[in-house]
Order: sequence, then C-alpha cells, then structure tokens
Amino acid sequence: MSISASSESAIFPSNAPVAASRPAQDMVGEGKAWGLCTAVDLQDCNPDLIRDAAHIKRYVVELCDLIGMKRFGECQVVDFGEGRVAGYSMVQLISTSLISGHFANDTNNAYLDIFSCKGYDPAVVESFSKEFFGARRSLATATLRY
Repeated sequence: MSISASSESAIFPSNAPVAASRPAQDMVGEGKAWGLCTAVDLQDCNPDLIRDAAHIKRYVVELCDLIGMKRFGECQVVDFGEGRVAGYSMVQLISTSLISGHFANDTNNAYLDIFSCKGYDPAVVESFSKEFFGARRSLATATLRY
C-alpha cells in the first residue's frame, strides 16, 4: 500500500488510542476506531475490464470473500455521465457498511472506497483491486474513523 509520509496524521490521528505500529485491521472494533476507510485509486486500468458491468460485479463478490465481508442486497452498477465523468459507478452495501467505485472511461482510471466497522487489510484490498482491473499503478489511503 502506498501512503505518503505527510498523510500519516490522516491515518492515525494524534488522539488515536493505539500505537501507529499496529496493523490497521487490528485497530477497529470495540474500544478502538469505529471503522476503517480505504480509498484505492487505480491508474491505467484495462479498458475492457472497467467497461464490463459483469466484471465489476464479480470484483465485489470476490473482494467481499477475500476480506470476509458479507454482502447485503444486490450490487448496483450503472453506466452514466458524459465526457470526463462517463463510466460505470458501483455501490454494494455490506453488513458492516459499504463498497463503492467509479470507473472513468476518459482516463481508464478507477476510484474505489471500502468502508467497514470490521477490520480488514488495506494492502490486500489495493493489491487485489490493481490485479483485478489490470491497473498499471495504484495508490491507497487508509483512514481510521472515530
């Protein structure tokens, strides 16, 4: 997971009750942070993959299985917008919050957000997402929510 040094305070606030050396997934739960939010930016994705609604839905199913999240209801995938903002948008409720994503046709980039009050490993999410959409580069930012 790529995290800039200047973003450390955004990940581990000064009033955080735990040391920053612990894995993020262990810092969520009763008496700890309320949740964990990971934003994954994927650049130069395989254009065919980010324009395929079935592939996007399969991503959600496989990601949820990988990080141990239970899907709630159907995954919504809608293709809309014009110009720079045209592409699919996705949202999947999970029993502990939600997963969403936006797939930009103009740039072949994808922007994913995973928020859960159950811990998970942000590096696993980034690596899996990068491979699943054939991205050349990725950047992930994990934030504990209090």
